[in-house]
Amino acid sequence: MRKLALAILFVFIAVSFHSVFAGEDKKPQQLKKRVAVFKCEDKTAHVYHWWNGQPVGDGMSDMLTTALVKSGKYRVVERQQIEDVVMKEQALGQSGAITSESAAKVGKLLGVELAIVGSVTEYGSKESEKGGRMSGIGLGGKKMSATVAIDVRFINTTTGEVLQAESVRKEKSSTGLSISTNTFDFKDEKGFDESLVGKATREAVDELVTKIDAAAVKVPWSAKIAKLTADGSVIINAGAEGGVQVGDSFVVYRAGEEVIDPDTGESLGSEETAVGKIEVLDNNVGKGKASKCKVTSGLGLKEGDIVRLK
Repeated sequence: MRKLALAILFVFIAVSFHSVFAGEDKKPQQLKKRVAVFKCEDKTAHVYHWWNGQPVGDGMSDMLTTALVKSGKYRVVERQQIEDVVMKEQALGQSGAITSESAAKVGKLLGVELAIVGSVTEYGSKESEKGGRMSGIGLGGKKMSATVAIDVRFINTTTGEVLQAESVRKEKSSTGLSISTNTFDFKDEKGFDESLVGKATREAVDELVTKIDAAAVKVPWSAKIAKLTADGSVIINAGAEGGVQVGDSFVVYRAGEEVIDPDTGESLGSEETAVGKIEVLDNNVGKGKASKCKVTSGLGLKEGDIVRLK
């Protein structure tokens, strides 16, 4: 009897350990939040351009967008989509300036959770002479340095709140007897990457991505009901491409009337009411950009209702 009890205990422990470690292997797929990178304002002397002729602000925005896409953690809105929405907003189209408030408004229209607004404050190089003497013989050399600095704000488009304001500054330098001063004449991307300013820019972008990762944690994932189908199911605008899996369950909310601050005119968001629950049946609608879900509770769900995790 004792041996039987020990055998049962051993099996129980083995199964428990297997469950624990198997659970570690089955980590849930990360839901990808949607991000919009607005064109950076160029606050430099406008002397330099990217290897393809782009202004510094445009080039920095594109490089950051590419880095976010390559990270595989986000659904990043294309630049043209952002510009199309900006141009539709007359005030924005006329001024060309993007504030935290206008970025939140455009981001909400684009359906993104996080908007990134920035300005390039330093972008250039300088050369200095280095000298000395050894055994009565004069020695000369040159030091070339390149500096890149950018200020950014990360904005929760749902609330309009600026989650973080960050400044990143990178400097790279090189010393030698003969250094070319023509450090911004690039034939292609490879030449840019191998230059001092290219290396400083890449380091600045990498640090920005790390800071965006930290800010994105503070923003809840969301999607929206895009369509009601004839069979009673719903289509949401997030699918396998955004990390949604078959069997995932979500709560559906409906936004109430927007609350406006009477003193500043700033939007304070709107109160949300839970109106139902849904479960994902097919996450590959529209080549993975959307999902078909069955309604597990609630009646009268509407297009535009907000979908969130429990």
